[in-house]
Amino acid sequence: MKTNPFVRLSLILLVVFASAAHALDGGVESLRQTGKAFASVARAVSPSVVFIQVEGSAASTSIPGFSSPFGEEPPFGDDMFKRFFGDQFPGIPRMPKPGTPQGERRAIGQGSGFVFANKDGLLSDKTYILTNNHVVKDAEKIRVKFQNGREFDASVTGRDPQSDVAVLEIKASGLPALNWGDSSALEVGEWVVAIGNPFGLSHTLTVGVVSAKGRTSVGINDYEDFIQTDAAINPGNSGGPLVNLDGEVVGINTAIFSRSGGYMGVGFAIPSNLAKAIANQLIEHGEVTRGYLGIVIQQLTADLAESFDIEPGKGILVAQVGENSPAAKGGLRQGDVIVAFRGEPVTDVGSFRNRVSLTPPGSTETITVLRNGTRRDLRITIGKLSEDKLIAQGPAQSTAEIGLTVQTLTPQLAEQFDAKPGEGVVVTEVRPGSIAAMAGIQTGSVILQVNREAVRSAADFQRAVKQTSGHKRLLLLVRKGGMQRYVALNW
Repeated sequence: MKTNPFVRLSLILLVVFASAAHALDGGVESLRQTGKAFASVARAVSPSVVFIQVEGSAASTSIPGFSSPFGEEPPFGDDMFKRFFGDQFPGIPRMPKPGTPQGERRAIGQGSGFVFANKDGLLSDKTYILTNNHVVKDAEKIRVKFQNGREFDASVTGRDPQSDVAVLEIKASGLPALNWGDSSALEVGEWVVAIGNPFGLSHTLTVGVVSAKGRTSVGINDYEDFIQTDAAINPGNSGGPLVNLDGEVVGINTAIFSRSGGYMGVGFAIPSNLAKAIANQLIEHGEVTRGYLGIVIQQLTADLAESFDIEPGKGILVAQVGENSPAAKGGLRQGDVIVAFRGEPVTDVGSFRNRVSLTPPGSTETITVLRNGTRRDLRITIGKLSEDKLIAQGPAQSTAEIGLTVQTLTPQLAEQFDAKPGEGVVVTEVRPGSIAAMAGIQTGSVILQVNREAVRSAADFQRAVKQTSGHKRLLLLVRKGGMQRYVALNW
């Protein structure tokens, strides 16, 4: 018996429409489950997240009667990396408090934080809150507020400006603490959730993915190993948690890349493994003790890698070994290529520097190097870093637009160039025919100021140049041979 063609066509269309409807229902259900996952994270994490308000004094720099709920002066002051504490939003009226001396006012700033530890004591209980150092560094009064409306006065347990981590404590018990996640296990493309207080909007949740890992040459902190994310974070998010779908903290939201001061899809978070190690030291000792090798290291460029007969990205180059340093005593030499630390590959300067700094002083570790094509294992006892020591530092900062490469003044370099550590940067390379070369800047010159603002590190210099890159103009204060002069660069 033959089937009617119209009946057959109707059956086919019925099957197609039924399949499409099923697929549509399945897609909606999948999205619904994803939304429920994010809602579950919000319910689990939000009770531990706090809104932080800080108060301190600052010199008046704006039109009287107008200021910002975020403070007057951003700690970065450039348009590339906007911190989330102290951004400028003019035009919001606020009258000065009665009795405030002329030229001085009360600065109000805000940020985020989260509970990560509790301590039960015989006399008092303590709850510890993690945030960014730049949120609380100038605070005279700190107030934290939880989602349920409870408020507490907080004090600073410890701060580490070099990593931008700070720990606060409040006298309270029974407050939920977030669990730490393993930031090293994160993969690019993984879902992450940011919770904080952007623009003072308490307990705001945004969602994104891990865009990249191991960002170490951003120029924000001395010790960097940032997670990059596209989760929307804005002024006020600073110090808030970046969590995975299990509600575990994998990072602390710290900075954004922005030309507008707001979200542009690129945010940076301190990885949880680094933050946890710093926070524990701040609780136990009130300060951070870092490991010290006593070397200057640099990234292997393609040309350098070819010269040392090694693949780019397969190690880092030892450019200098400090006299009587732990590295020197352990047999490390200038020109060695470090390829492994504790048996794990070394691929970039920033991550190696972080790993060394978090190694307990006094411990003996294996550093694997390539020397003249031969692989060697060196056993080196890690020293303790102090301010007067040469440390395993990041690479020199190069500014292609003006043709300069500069380096932070270590004690040895400062002595060589008759300068003081932390006061300026030394020019290590000037590209022939560049703007800097035509202005008469020479290698060995010390740049003290950029646009009349003091620079204390290569990262400071890089930020200052980026800040003014849109104006194509720089005013430098340069010292060479005991003589100081201003140099104007235009391009």
